[in-house]
Amino acid sequence: MGNRVVIVGGTSGIGLAAARRLADHGHEVIVAGRDKGRLEAALADLGENVTGRTVDARDEAELTRFFAEIGPIDHVVVTVTGPSGTTPFRELELEHLRRHVEGKLLPHAAAMQAALPHLNEGGSITLVSAASAGGSMPATAALAAVNAGVEAMVPVLAVELAPLRVNAVSPGVIDTEWWSFLPDGARTEVFDQIAATTPVGRVGTADDVAHAIEFLVDNAFTTGIVVRVDGGARLGAPK
Repeated sequence: MGNRVVIVGGTSGIGLAAARRLADHGHEVIVAGRDKGRLEAALADLGENVTGRTVDARDEAELTRFFAEIGPIDHVVVTVTGPSGTTPFRELELEHLRRHVEGKLLPHAAAMQAALPHLNEGGSITLVSAASAGGSMPATAALAAVNAGVEAMVPVLAVELAPLRVNAVSPGVIDTEWWSFLPDGARTEVFDQIAATTPVGRVGTADDVAHAIEFLVDNAFTTGIVVRVDGGARLGAPK
């Protein structure tokens, strides 16, 4: 059996794909998610190397109890996402921005703090931001602010928490439930438009990102970086 890995937000999307990949490659995986139904479905699908708990990552006390109960771990991966969808800045209410902060940035920080007393020396923390950090797509100011906040913690904590390793992955457009705010036809049209502007010619899958997470968990000589998993979207389509 490999190392013990906790995935906060591991019951759907990128977190679920990471749990599957890490478990398949011999790690003992513990997934945490706030929806009991999704947790049960994930555990039924993932197999014997995976256990899980119902945990609301927005609740500091719940996170503290969860990590205390599971004991020593080697790695923690935080894949918690906030609200889906985009909002033009002129229409952005501060309450909506607050929900983004409380739905993603604060849970990332809280999960790390709760995990720290239980992380073994030589272990790692892997966060998940998004390509909106540093991007320029209209109507993504709230997303950009929160994801840039996640990324900004990485180099600071890689030094401050050493020898623990701290990294992040920054996905581009990934075909997950996050996009469910769009009807099926509109979502397909958006994906096709985005695929046409990227060198790889497609949008990403949850497993594309999970592969990068696995690398950051396993590579003991990598810290303080943000791995872009965006199909080269930042480069533009080939001429």
